[in-house]
Amino acid sequence: MSAIASDIGVIGAGAAGMWAAAAAARLGRSVVLLEKTPRTGTKVLASGGTRCNLTTTLDARHAAELFGREGARFLRPALRAVTPQDVRARFEEWGVPTQEAPLEKIFPTSGRARDVRDALEHEVRASGARIEFEAGVLGIERGQAGWDVVLHDGRVARFTRLIVCPGGMSYPKTGTTGEGYAWLERLDLPIVEPVPALVPLSSPVEWVRELSGIAVQDVEARLLDEKRTLLGRRRRPVLFTHKGLSGPGAMDLSEHVARGQAKALRRRSAPPQFTIELDLVPELTREALRELLIDAAGRAGAPLLSRVLPVDLPKRLLFAVTRQAGLGREVDPRPNQLDKQARHALVETLKGLSVQIDGTLGFDHAEVTAGGLALTHVDSGTLAVKGHDGLFACGEILDLTGPIGGLNFQAAFATAELAARAAARG
Repeated sequence: MSAIASDIGVIGAGAAGMWAAAAAARLGRSVVLLEKTPRTGTKVLASGGTRCNLTTTLDARHAAELFGREGARFLRPALRAVTPQDVRARFEEWGVPTQEAPLEKIFPTSGRARDVRDALEHEVRASGARIEFEAGVLGIERGQAGWDVVLHDGRVARFTRLIVCPGGMSYPKTGTTGEGYAWLERLDLPIVEPVPALVPLSSPVEWVRELSGIAVQDVEARLLDEKRTLLGRRRRPVLFTHKGLSGPGAMDLSEHVARGQAKALRRRSAPPQFTIELDLVPELTREALRELLIDAAGRAGAPLLSRVLPVDLPKRLLFAVTRQAGLGREVDPRPNQLDKQARHALVETLKGLSVQIDGTLGFDHAEVTAGGLALTHVDSGTLAVKGHDGLFACGEILDLTGPIGGLNFQAAFATAELAARAAARG
């Protein structure tokens, strides 16, 4: 077995790892990229329905804001160094033209995630960095001249500086099974409990499953807990499935549900129940919707509700609305048939169709992991791990999660760039 040693070691050949390895090698350092599976970028290949939403059309400031207050503050230096526009330009240089898509998304023009993965791997090899496949890591520890990485096959790889980016726990079949958290915990570093995020939600309600396959493109989803406290809201498409709700509107709110489940499990208490309220006519206020129905009720010809609403709701969904509003078996009532009480109930239901939520579909279906290495222990300007000279962390192993829309790839690339620059300077 050949010995492994170099100036810089990078653990994990995912999006962040490949970017970091190439960037550090381009700065004149010898770099070895360790990957436990037989290929690079397995999760990249699976992302975006195999299309890979690699960044966003948003500018750096607005992209950062979607990571929450602490996340935005942490990401500002990285997103100044590598903006979403920079990522797009870099892939163009690497022979991967990109195109814009709805909801601020950027995809490769080819529609193939493989082109993104191949471009990253080619850049690693062209930079002079060396890739070691099937190099699973048992742990990391301080060495005499930097950092030692203990491998599953018994070898010890020795590096002056080490960049840790093994990913989280989402899509574990791709190799991201969470070992990195244990390595960092053994160094007495705090790990925010990892939970699945950007994951579909489950519902115990039969009528929700009966709507499987229906997608609503313009809807505001609001997540509430058992005390009716608003936990989050997103105006994004929602998809009804045979298990509950999916689509960006639901999945962007899933971290709150996963954290509630994890907390209940720790306390051995009953699992919490949540509610998602779907505003099916978000462009109208309640008052405007009420006036619309009153106006329609006075029109000649008595139009059907479906002809009055400013959105085209599938009949199955419209029936779910009228049932929840208590309008009996009438699928498509006429506004002139509604008294004041029924009209009020219909308005409230259209503005907040209530869906009971009892959990998520877990890490197997999660796009990313929420939680990870606490940001308080990482320097936002260098991605250096505080108190551990020569150690850097970037990508999904950090406690840093954004919504669907290329934000998490953008954060991975940008934090990897800063980690590579700092490691190469050292």
